[in-house]
Amino acid sequence: MKAMPWNWTCLLSHLLVVGMGSSTLLPRQPLPLTQKRSFVTFRGEPTEGFNHLVVDERTGHIYLGAVNRIYKLSSDLKVLVTHQTGPDEDNPKCYPPRIVQTCNEPLTTTNNVNKMLLIDYKENRLIACGSLYQGICKLLRLEDLFKLGEPFHKKEHYLSGVNESGSVFGVIVSYSNLDDKLFIATAVDGKPEYFPTISSRKLTKNSEADGMFAYVFHDEFVASMIKIPSDTFTVIPDFDIYYVYGFSSGNFVYFLTLQPEMVSPPGSTTKEQVYTSKLVRLCKEDTAFNSYVEVPIGCERGGVEYRLLQAAYLSKAGAVLGRTLSVRPDDDLLFTVFSKGQKRKMKSLDESALCIFILKQINDRIKERLQSCYRGEGTLDLAWLKVKDIPCSSALLTIDDNFCGLDMNAPLGVSEMVRGIPVFTEDRDRMTSVIAYVYKNHSLAFVGTKSGKLKKVKDCETPGDREGKGVLPFVLTVTEGEK
Repeated sequence: MKAMPWNWTCLLSHLLVVGMGSSTLLPRQPLPLTQKRSFVTFRGEPTEGFNHLVVDERTGHIYLGAVNRIYKLSSDLKVLVTHQTGPDEDNPKCYPPRIVQTCNEPLTTTNNVNKMLLIDYKENRLIACGSLYQGICKLLRLEDLFKLGEPFHKKEHYLSGVNESGSVFGVIVSYSNLDDKLFIATAVDGKPEYFPTISSRKLTKNSEADGMFAYVFHDEFVASMIKIPSDTFTVIPDFDIYYVYGFSSGNFVYFLTLQPEMVSPPGSTTKEQVYTSKLVRLCKEDTAFNSYVEVPIGCERGGVEYRLLQAAYLSKAGAVLGRTLSVRPDDDLLFTVFSKGQKRKMKSLDESALCIFILKQINDRIKERLQSCYRGEGTLDLAWLKVKDIPCSSALLTIDDNFCGLDMNAPLGVSEMVRGIPVFTEDRDRMTSVIAYVYKNHSLAFVGTKSGKLKKVKDCETPGDREGKGVLPFVLTVTEGEK
């Protein structure tokens, strides 16, 4: 265990809430304070890299997805069980994989990078998906990591051929009397004919059932999936959708993404490639994916645009921050980290911002877009499907908060960016991760940085919170730790 010095900084800001995300932040001088904190650490094998981590909310046990291994740890980071997942003989060009049919490509010893790790609470099992064999998954018993199933004989069992650990995101939708659903979102690495970018799959009770990971609905014309058209790659050869985060809330499933686009800079006739951060929303019960809508998101402070999404986390507002934002304590907030600009995905600039989005306001923006499109206004405006020139079709119907689309005007894009509320910026040590939760009515966020530092951002109630003025005081306590 290593002791960590902590420096406390208090930022006093005025948060002007006008519509969606208009804000002004005015920091004051930091107030230094030093304390000591101790942490338990766990180190894997020297050749391993850690990819994903999930915590069992009921027991506190930690499941860690690493290269070639899954760990089960106690809450104080002692190893309880390990399960080996690789390496094995493979070649990423083998499709179907060589465990299904003979592959003519040369096979080499290949590491298994963990790409997705989810706890299926209903069936007490862990879903661990790797990079071997086009992205097949194991279902492991939570208690001892015993393999319950490993479906691999159908194309639906190959989730993603990308070898990067952050290329797949999954969201489980649970039901009391039915089999659960698994929404899978993945980069396709130029292989849209093999992999849908988003799909919903069956999570059968029997881990060895033939229908495990089958599409929720699939016939000759319609399926529970979205595929990127191959002609999109003629415009942007390296096009892909990179999924950063996913969650469910209310009747919807959401994914936060980075997508390349070709745009013309102001005053220029030529186009250049930039990356746009977008939120994607689908109805949980939409088996045909007619409810697919995506909306660009970003953040701005002091004239600086933060547009490259790095990380996100869903939390509740809490009583104190809820009063500041004029929302209920149990309203959903998205805590997000963006880096500056739009042009560098792999080598983002160090300037970054922690921003908050009120999920209800994003949903309201989506509803407005749906209503205008079904009045016949504008086009579908979804660049990656090359449908910008397809006009919206008029239909007489009521579109409420839970509207799930028809087999028209879909998939749909929102053109105007939704701006988040910036609460903290870092110019030298790029923020790369975030989690948040409510503790004693206060909203807390923990932010990790590129250099390995941890920052704690906490709201603080002030007397002005209850005055009902147009400008609401918003105080953040920022705690910084380093090794």
